[in-house]
Amino acid sequence: MRSAYSVDTVRNAERELMARLPEGALMQRAAAGLAAACADLLGRVYGSRVVLLVGSGDNGGDALYAGARLARRGAGVTAVLLAPERAHTAGLAALRRAGGRAVAAGEAVGGGGGAGGAGGGDGGVEELVERADLVVDGIVGIGGKDGLRPEAVPLAAAAGRSRGAVVAVDLPSGVDPGTGEVRGVAVRADLTVTFGTHKPGLLIDPAREYAGSVRLVDIGLELPAEPELEALQHVDVARLLPVPRAESDKYRRGVVGIAAGSARYPGAAVLAVAGALRGGAGAVRYVGPAGEAVLARFPETLVSDRGPKHAGRVQAWVVGPGAGDDASSVGEVLAADVPVLVDADGLRLADVDVVRARRAPTLLTPHAGEAAALLGVERREVEEGRLAAVRELAGRYGATVLLKGSTTLVADSGGGAVRVNATGTSWLATAGSGDVLSGLAGSLLAAGLSAVDAGSVGAYVHGLAGRLAADGAPVGAHDVAAAIPEAWRNVRG
Repeated sequence: MRSAYSVDTVRNAERELMARLPEGALMQRAAAGLAAACADLLGRVYGSRVVLLVGSGDNGGDALYAGARLARRGAGVTAVLLAPERAHTAGLAALRRAGGRAVAAGEAVGGGGGAGGAGGGDGGVEELVERADLVVDGIVGIGGKDGLRPEAVPLAAAAGRSRGAVVAVDLPSGVDPGTGEVRGVAVRADLTVTFGTHKPGLLIDPAREYAGSVRLVDIGLELPAEPELEALQHVDVARLLPVPRAESDKYRRGVVGIAAGSARYPGAAVLAVAGALRGGAGAVRYVGPAGEAVLARFPETLVSDRGPKHAGRVQAWVVGPGAGDDASSVGEVLAADVPVLVDADGLRLADVDVVRARRAPTLLTPHAGEAAALLGVERREVEEGRLAAVRELAGRYGATVLLKGSTTLVADSGGGAVRVNATGTSWLATAGSGDVLSGLAGSLLAAGLSAVDAGSVGAYVHGLAGRLAADGAPVGAHDVAAAIPEAWRNVRG
């Protein structure tokens, strides 16, 4: 399980650890890990040109000490100081002793700069950044929230144009470490070296896009048992996937009901059933007007046209995909005393007070547009503040909410860690993909998983199936459904 903790939690843990260590020891640990990551990325350190973008905080100190280590190995290291009078004194001295040099942002730069000749001629610091083999972003640490200050913006732009790789110290400067929001200009990194634990902004879009690959350096922090965010890995998902036992039959494995589709959207029913049949339950009951289409594709489905109340016993329901304005089916499903997944049209038709009054688990699965409609805000507000949106929806409906997107978030109304999933691919942005996910997650509910586990495991397997099906090329939702067994085997293998 990959975990992320809030800024306050990280700061408290750092203070407690620093109180037990000699002065400067914690920064040296971070710098050693940062320097090692930079060296791995460079391959050949000697003769390379390294530029450090140094702010006034501890991130700047980490960058300076790491730069000193690289300079001692023969790199030409230049530190660009955004606030020379407030730069980390000891770190700057260490860099200079190692043969590195420092310049103020905005001043003309001459040649020199150590064995690698990081200067390489007259020009401004932006040219220096553009010509570097490696740029280290130590501008802002976990205290940054509102984008970069104006004086740092040209340097971030130059880093984006640089021919070399960009490494962020702890997290890219300009992103919100606690929410993943990006409210202004921010550095785009190829690699982020983070210390002690992941920060939420490294796992949540849009900030996640700025982080590149993430490398975690253990610096000895003691953190609480429950994180703010957690991301399942293969081993976690494998443990949660339902596997039939020798004595299992189709009913013991769980029966999932699908109330979906309409005369206008029969395909939504077919795709939801496709996901459900591959989701671990023993049988699928379909209720709705698309029974013929479902049976033509999946003859093993148990089909009824008498409504959810008379469909027979199920262990969980999925309602809403392609349902149009069929409020009666949504109402009947929400009245059932079993776990329910509500998606698509069902989200619009589900009364918030009815959902809140349910005793059995409820899982809502909106995309950003649907979440915005439920919250009464613009879609952009949800996309830019995904963590706040999923938590607010979970609290408002008293339900578990799976907010779909490039990073899918799963939040429970009772609080606790929010689950983050990033196995998806942009190729999953195709009509019907969400219907497949609904069926898959609903089947996991019927197999006995909790709403949080069903949502996060379903998103993980669905995203992996999307990657496997696409393999770098366009796919349809039916291809994603067909790839679920391969994704399942991949996780368990």
